[in-house]
Amino acid sequence: MDLPEQTLISNYKSVQRRIANACEKAHRDPNEVQLLAVSKTHPIDDIQALMKQGQRSFGENYVQEINKKYESLGDTVDWQMIGHLQRNKVRYLIDKVSIIHSVDTVRLAQQIDKEAAKHDTAVDVLMEINIAQEESKWGFSEAEAIDAAQEIAQFPHVHLKGIMTSAPITEDPEANRPYFKGMKQLAQRIDAAHIPGVEMNALSMGMTKDFEVAVEEGATIVRIGTAIFGARHYANKDK
Repeated sequence: MDLPEQTLISNYKSVQRRIANACEKAHRDPNEVQLLAVSKTHPIDDIQALMKQGQRSFGENYVQEINKKYESLGDTVDWQMIGHLQRNKVRYLIDKVSIIHSVDTVRLAQQIDKEAAKHDTAVDVLMEINIAQEESKWGFSEAEAIDAAQEIAQFPHVHLKGIMTSAPITEDPEANRPYFKGMKQLAQRIDAAHIPGVEMNALSMGMTKDFEVAVEEGATIVRIGTAIFGARHYANKDK
C-alpha cells in the first residue's frame, strides 16, 4: 500500500465530501456523479482498502495493468479503461472492462466492435474529445464529434454512451470551466442530433485539480487519482 490505510480512507472521504459540496452548489443530486477512483500504478491493497469503503469503480490507463489486477480481483471490481488504447490491445480487455472512456478514432471503435462480436457481447464506450485542441492530447475535435458519433453508431457491438475529455493541466481550476461548459454543450448538440442508438448520459470530465468545477458544469463521472491515492509511482507501472 502506498499510503497508510487510514490516510487513504481519509482522502477518499474528503473527495466524496467535495463532490457532494460541488453538487449542492450546483443544485445537483450527488447520486448523479460517479466517483471513478483512478488506481493506475497503485497496488491491489489500495484498491481493496477502498472496496471496504464501498468503492467499486476503478479507472486504469494500461491494458497490461488491468489484466494483472484482474487476475487478483476479477469482476468484483467495475474496471473502466480511461487511458489511450491501441487497436492491437483491444482484445486483451474486451471482456474485463465495463466501459472504455478513451475512444479517440472511428477505427478504434471499429476494432472494439470486431473484438466484442467474437465474445458475442456489446461494449459501452465514450468518445474522447480534445476540447482544448491541445496538440499533446488525443481525441476528436468538437467539429468532428457529431459525424464521428454517427459513424460509431453503425457498429452493432459498440454502444456510445457519452463523451469524455482531459482538460488542460492547470493550477487554476476556473481556467478549465469554459472547456467543461463546452463539453456539456457538445453533449447536448450530439443528443439533439437524435442518432439512433447513441446516448449522451455520461459526461466524463474532471480530475484531482479541477473536479469540483467539472461537477458544477455537469460531469457525471469524475476521474480522481492523486487526491485519493497520493502521487503515482510510475516505476510500478505495467504498460
